[in-house]
Amino acid sequence: MKRIVERILQDKEQEQEQERRRPYSAYLYDLGHLREHVQARMDSLPPRCKFFYAVKANSEQPILRALASLVDGFETASLGEIIRVRGVAPDAPIIFGGPGKTDYDIEEGMEYGVSLFHVESELELLRIAHIAQRRSSTASILLRVNLTGPLPAATLTMAGPRTQFGIDERQIPALLQTVRQLPNIKLEGFHMHSISNNLNVERHLDLIRYYCDRVRSWMDEFGLELSYLNAGGGIGVNYDNLNDQFNWPSFVAGLELVCGEKLPAGMSLLFECGRYVTSSCGCYAAEVLDIKHNHGRHYAVLRGGTHHFRLPASWQHSHPFEIVPIEAWQYPFPRPELIDSEITAVGELCTPKDVLAREVRVARLRIGDIVVFQYAGAYGWAISHHDFLSHPHPLHIYLD
Repeated sequence: MKRIVERILQDKEQEQEQERRRPYSAYLYDLGHLREHVQARMDSLPPRCKFFYAVKANSEQPILRALASLVDGFETASLGEIIRVRGVAPDAPIIFGGPGKTDYDIEEGMEYGVSLFHVESELELLRIAHIAQRRSSTASILLRVNLTGPLPAATLTMAGPRTQFGIDERQIPALLQTVRQLPNIKLEGFHMHSISNNLNVERHLDLIRYYCDRVRSWMDEFGLELSYLNAGGGIGVNYDNLNDQFNWPSFVAGLELVCGEKLPAGMSLLFECGRYVTSSCGCYAAEVLDIKHNHGRHYAVLRGGTHHFRLPASWQHSHPFEIVPIEAWQYPFPRPELIDSEITAVGELCTPKDVLAREVRVARLRIGDIVVFQYAGAYGWAISHHDFLSHPHPLHIYLD
């Protein structure tokens, strides 16, 4: 964060020296922090565990390039993501997921050397087999299972009776019989990404134990020899309290015991994390354009908003931020400010839903100061409606 604030101040000083004046709006990423964060996780993983990066969280080329030499591979959810990965990592292992793959996606995935396909349905299985047969090749797959549960509570649930992901676990026995009849398919294991943004270590370990038990039961019942159990991602980020994050050391200590006791012999446990990998390396910074008082509330109007940073509106939370004071003031009239007040930080869009934080108390805020939203490195720019109202895009700055 310190390096990011220093860069913001440097950018503003350069603007003043060049006699330019434009409201500041930027994503800033600390690639050194990203590498250190990921390397520490890789170094601490128990044997038989592999760590993939889920590209959907942030698919910008400098991010992928920084991760390419660190992670065991990449998890992709579209052909476009596969192409982005291959642009920086020609030989990296790639897992191809997503609930709606076209024939073209599947064939091009094979052409780009996808290591594993997550199979989402019986029809998708048959289509992959048909394309592999036409290409005289073999497709390695993981069956994505939609477990009945019970599953631990989390911000997002990816399995259970009300989601579109994966194959109902009651269909697995029949589907395994189908797999046996497809010579161009190699079943390598199962994929069981069931929850997202979980912050509780014990719940996550219990979930992996549950996955291991289900897989072992199918292996015993159907005489399967498998290589992988993919536990997905799901490790969360605490946006409400940045100082109380998922306890990774405690998790890997418990994970080593789980792998020794529960993971079937000869199998590797795969993780495909996105938010947990890149969130802390990025910030979204936006200058205060105006301060308004409407019906008893203070609103800080920013140069930016949900068209740049949609995550707070998508998750319906107040995103944590810091204020970077900017001393320059170019106008001949007094500079409006708030002292020890609650503010709602809003963007420049013509919609009341353009809100990034609600009723947060600040010690001081002035027009021209810059609000820096922390932990914005995942699901920020990537999920935002960039061209709504055709406002300018923010800068993208990578500190290395």
